[in-house]
Amino acid sequence: MANTETLLQRLLNAPDLAKIVPQMPPEQLHRVITTCGLEDCAEVLALVTPEQLTRILDVDVWRAGAPGTDEQFDTDRFGLWIAVLMEAGPTVAAEKVMGLDLALVTSGLLQHAAAYDLASVEPYLTLDGDEMPARALTRGPVCRVAGFVLEARRTSSSWDAIVALLEFMSAEHPAYFHRLMRGWIELSDDAREDDGCDSLLDDEKQDMLDLTIEREARREAQGFVSPAQAHAFLKGGRQLRLDADRPAPSPIALAYFRAIERAGVIEILHDAGVPRFEPRALLATAEQQASRLSWIEAHVASHPGCAGELAYLANAIVAGCAIQGRAFTVQEAGDAATATCNLGLENWPPHWSDPDLVTAFQVGCAVLHRDVGMYVAQHLVDVLAGIQCSDDGIQLGLDELRHELIAGIGDGEPWRARDALDVLLTLDAPSWAALLALIDECPAVHAALDAARRRGRTIEAADFAFIAQNSQIALVREFMAALPSALAG
Repeated sequence: MANTETLLQRLLNAPDLAKIVPQMPPEQLHRVITTCGLEDCAEVLALVTPEQLTRILDVDVWRAGAPGTDEQFDTDRFGLWIAVLMEAGPTVAAEKVMGLDLALVTSGLLQHAAAYDLASVEPYLTLDGDEMPARALTRGPVCRVAGFVLEARRTSSSWDAIVALLEFMSAEHPAYFHRLMRGWIELSDDAREDDGCDSLLDDEKQDMLDLTIEREARREAQGFVSPAQAHAFLKGGRQLRLDADRPAPSPIALAYFRAIERAGVIEILHDAGVPRFEPRALLATAEQQASRLSWIEAHVASHPGCAGELAYLANAIVAGCAIQGRAFTVQEAGDAATATCNLGLENWPPHWSDPDLVTAFQVGCAVLHRDVGMYVAQHLVDVLAGIQCSDDGIQLGLDELRHELIAGIGDGEPWRARDALDVLLTLDAPSWAALLALIDECPAVHAALDAARRRGRTIEAADFAFIAQNSQIALVREFMAALPSALAG
């Protein structure tokens, strides 16, 4: 916590802060926010430009439920942004919000509340003198702002801040306020359902889809890979046929490089957290590093312009892949990209022309998928078939694991059985840890693979190495050959 406070305090105490912040890359500003906490950054956010704020929100209010899945708009995070901006004062908050795309503001507010004209929700008399009842507003808190009615759609700590901002804008920026309310009402006031409630689905979904497309286009132009694109690229690599002719360059990768060339933003990826080519030992000693990564080091030495390819690959791993059931860290993604490229270069088909790193990475993915993930899963199915346990509960777990593995192998995704692997903890913990790393979306060699032969070693989740060489795959096969005796105890 002391380091976080020091970082923020240093920034706030910097001379000419008002000149510095508008010049900072949005990626750096977002790192400040994630490090120091959004709630503590109101003074800094008061100085950002509309362009900076748009790009920060493109990252900060969109979240993926899991690596490789589509990112969804985070309604609560958007509400927190409104509350934090209001801490800097309503004048500042209004200025920042008015600088954003109106469609984003409208859609974000719509997630928090429906908006109606006051006249549409009050009782009225028809021309025939019949009294019509008021519109039922029963979803949540209701308030009136300058002739409009807001009905909360969710319980939110940012409700008061949203209302206060709207009241300020209605008084100080009436033209913008009424444009905002017109769009908000249009999305809120859909046709009634038979149960008497409004449908807020069709127009809202279309509006959010439009926002998503626009946001992805901005992100692609800035050099980022969407989760869907990353997932498709990685899946294509696993399915690569090494005995066939060399495939055409990945259209997904080509589209990425065209986008960043137009934008001229390769260097900005480093500030965003995508690493440059900085290979490290990957749990090996300094003396071992040269031999473990010799293929890619030789390639980089003869192709000095390939740093952008490595940045793309690390970016794709972060966006589209998981490790240990979680997202990759930046350093892990760089290490995985480096190791997989090295493995791909070592296994480059001799009948193909000179390699490039993107295709070499795909070769490495294919080798890992075929010779590690699928091989280990298939072999484990055979091992499990020969185990008979006197404990009915454990035997049931082993049978379920075998069933999950067979299903995952059939779909080419053996890592889907990772949760079922827990039953192996009761038989042999080192073997469980080693198998969990091998049967993964990005297979790795856990130190427990050796611990299976050297009992008593403490198992640490982070104690793994990405597979960079065929010699590591040979060790995996040795481990699998000894697995039946290890599990038999």
